[in-house]
Amino acid sequence: MIVKRAGRHVVLAAIPAAVVLSLGLSGPALAEGGKAYQIDLAQLNASGSSGTVMLTLKGKQLTVQIESKGMVPGQPSAQHLHGSTKGHDFHCPDATDDTDGDGVLSNTEATHDYGDINISLTTGGDTKPTSGLDVLRMPVADAKGTIRYKRTIEVGQDVVDHIKDLHVVQHGIDRNKNKKYDFEGAGKSELDPKLPQEATAPTNCGEVKGAAVGSIPVGGIETGGGTTEHAAAPVTMRDGVAITVLAVAAGAVIIGRKRAGGGAVRRETTGGGA
Repeated sequence: MIVKRAGRHVVLAAIPAAVVLSLGLSGPALAEGGKAYQIDLAQLNASGSSGTVMLTLKGKQLTVQIESKGMVPGQPSAQHLHGSTKGHDFHCPDATDDTDGDGVLSNTEATHDYGDINISLTTGGDTKPTSGLDVLRMPVADAKGTIRYKRTIEVGQDVVDHIKDLHVVQHGIDRNKNKKYDFEGAGKSELDPKLPQEATAPTNCGEVKGAAVGSIPVGGIETGGGTTEHAAAPVTMRDGVAITVLAVAAGAVIIGRKRAGGGAVRRETTGGGA
């Protein structure tokens, strides 16, 4: 397969501790000795969805905390960590990846950019890629379209080593604005004809950035395709306080780059409420 490449700039801003702690994502995720990565979720498919994610690694324990809004009220949202643990550089897609021109960026079209599922962010049970469409174990948005999710899982060393190459994607859109998933909105899902396309199309995406500023994206990947607003900066914990790894006096570093391309679970709190 031919890899699409295009130039872009990613802005990595220093995140003060006060900002991190004001996100409502403190708790165990900011445990002393851990490494945390904040991610901003940006809308796909003109969904209006956005959110904040904190990924925190302590050894091989990965805590995922998500708060997103603009989701379809009362509907489950499949959500995953997509990307590569082999050094390939996948990233978030944009509207130009709607290759069939039907006005909906499907999961299949977007996968060329953000890669296959690595971890399914379920509310319970296994987190294998094969659980990616198990909507009965995915968080449900509340009546205001907000999802709050938190779970700690044990991951492999490959995830620890390549956390910067993984992206959070949530799925579920409401194309015909009737506050539910149905077949009238965008037809059948290409992943499972028993599901509406609205249920599986990506609604937002966010990237982990800046874990290794000097690294060069690995080329020669089979698939790959993003926008600048998905940038996130890693923070590290010391003495119970979040400090930025990339903190600079001016507050931001601009970096040019090219586009290229679960195990035992300890469940904490999950769901679509406060």
